[in-house]
Amino acid sequence: MSENHSPYTQLTRYLSADILKNKKAFSWRRIIIRCIKQPQHRYIFWWRIASYLYSTNSHFCKARARKMNYSLIRKYGIEIMLGAQIGEGIRLPHLTGIVINPHCIIGKNFRIRQNTTVGIKVDEGTRRLVIGDDVDIGANCCIIGNDITIGHNVTIGAMSFINKDIPDNAVCYTEKSSKIIIKT
Repeated sequence: MSENHSPYTQLTRYLSADILKNKKAFSWRRIIIRCIKQPQHRYIFWWRIASYLYSTNSHFCKARARKMNYSLIRKYGIEIMLGAQIGEGIRLPHLTGIVINPHCIIGKNFRIRQNTTVGIKVDEGTRRLVIGDDVDIGANCCIIGNDITIGHNVTIGAMSFINKDIPDNAVCYTEKSSKIIIKT
């Protein structure tokens, strides 16, 4: 993620990986046509543009990026905050209820499903969540902590609560009990 590319080159590389899946050469025409034909790509397209504008030093561009992100939150119900660093190849199979904190550094080929939160516990101290490459997070997960590192090639099962580091090449899930408690 910290390669020496210009921000524009990085934007085009990310859009090519996210929307064209690196199957064809990048062109703005291909990207726009794909977004028109496949609406699920529109969120990623506009979030990448807003993130690109937010990374500039221009106060006007940052204000425009915040406005774009706020519109995306209202329209899609997804809160991937500006400042979050997400590598190429992000996949959002279901566009609903995803929250990602701006203090996250996420690697390539990241897949996150609906109703999942990746956030910090408190606003004090170290605020850093690092998620490696090729991570797959199931539905209804909650990853909360101030200094958490999730390794590469990790699969997190549905309905899991994660508040500790996870090593590389792991499958992680929260064990659930089949006991149903009904109070009347």
